[in-house]
Amino acid sequence: MLDAAAILNRHGAQVPRYTSYPAAPHFGAETGRALLPAMIDCIDPEKPVSVYLHIPFCDRLCWFCGCHTKQTRRYQPVVDYVDSLLAEIATMRARIGFAPKVAALHLGGGSPSLLQSAEFARIGEALRKAFVFPADAEISVEIDPSDVSADTLEGLALLGMTRASIGVQDFDPAVQAAINRPQTFEATRDVIAALRAAGQCSINIDALYGLPLQTPERLERTIDQVISLDPERVALFGYAHVPWAKKHQTMIREEDLPGREQRLGDAARASAKLTGAGYAAIGIDHFARPGDPLAEAARTGRLHRNFQGYTTDACETLIGFGASAISRFRGGYVQNIVPTATYRQAVDSGALAAQRGYRLTRDDVIRGYMIERLMCDFRIDFAALAHGFGEVAGAPYVRECLRLAAGDRDGLVVSDEQSFAIRPEAKPFARVVASWFDAHLDGGEGRYSKAV
Repeated sequence: MLDAAAILNRHGAQVPRYTSYPAAPHFGAETGRALLPAMIDCIDPEKPVSVYLHIPFCDRLCWFCGCHTKQTRRYQPVVDYVDSLLAEIATMRARIGFAPKVAALHLGGGSPSLLQSAEFARIGEALRKAFVFPADAEISVEIDPSDVSADTLEGLALLGMTRASIGVQDFDPAVQAAINRPQTFEATRDVIAALRAAGQCSINIDALYGLPLQTPERLERTIDQVISLDPERVALFGYAHVPWAKKHQTMIREEDLPGREQRLGDAARASAKLTGAGYAAIGIDHFARPGDPLAEAARTGRLHRNFQGYTTDACETLIGFGASAISRFRGGYVQNIVPTATYRQAVDSGALAAQRGYRLTRDDVIRGYMIERLMCDFRIDFAALAHGFGEVAGAPYVRECLRLAAGDRDGLVVSDEQSFAIRPEAKPFARVVASWFDAHLDGGEGRYSKAV
């Protein structure tokens, strides 16, 4: 049996979520603008790209939220922001010099579902002028059910949405009050039914554990209700309490939050309910129907991880548009200006909005690969490492794996001549194990959420 408390005490309770490597706090403060031209020049016209659009507005501010967003009671600021978003798309297309093929498009926020159909149409038109969208492109949108109207459904159809990511968090009224997120099961059920009736649309539901006033019983009831909605995918995230970064989280009382051991137990119970209902466990916090492409990717070693979590998206380039959006290129990362007004000033003047950035080293690329495989497969295959980077280049990392395994006092991992692997019972500590390979973790000023 693993001693969870001892493991967290020994290895540190706060580590990155590893949706990128290095994590965003290690990006240089003012390096993005200088890096961006060379990064764009690395885009391979023969390879598809992914595109992310950030909509930094909500019509209510949920206290648990860790996103770059702000509340608005008027729609005109949203229209004005979309104007700037379209200007950025056009400027980026001109700078790239050709129309890349898009494998996946994701709209996140904030609440993209507060857009009206006219703005969805404008965004879709601008994107299709700048990029090539094949018939099988995946188009996903994050949706707050309280935003959805007949006009919303029309707009999503105009965009060509193929997957809706529905925010649920928890259905219990006491928990919802503690996070300022009122949302009934019935309203959520009706929105999902309307989305399915409107066309071919896969449903993902986001739920959270670790919320204030959330008991094991309340979480289990929520998971039962989520299962009854029959989504193709479920993301079961641990609430990231980072009030030093998100001041509105100070509205959540620390004494109402479950402890680390309860969080670990709650995650295990919720996972057992989902797998008992026929979902396949994907990585540390996703679940999918066995026939879903995400489950197939996990079975065949083709699962990936990016800023949206676990994905089938294998594109080396992800182009982010909007305030705070992060782009990933072959050679590094570039993040846009975060404040919306400053972002708009930049793109409205005809410039790109790059601000923070990071140029990857060879060591970063190899460590990033190893961390991604641990987060996706719970295993680093030494033959695959050698195939990807060369036997000589990979040899020091194999020796590091063997050294770390030999020094593991907690029984988290096992290693031999073929691989370094996280033991099945230690999968909840995958972020802890991944952090052992993080060369940046002890440097910089990054602060992170709880490891479990």
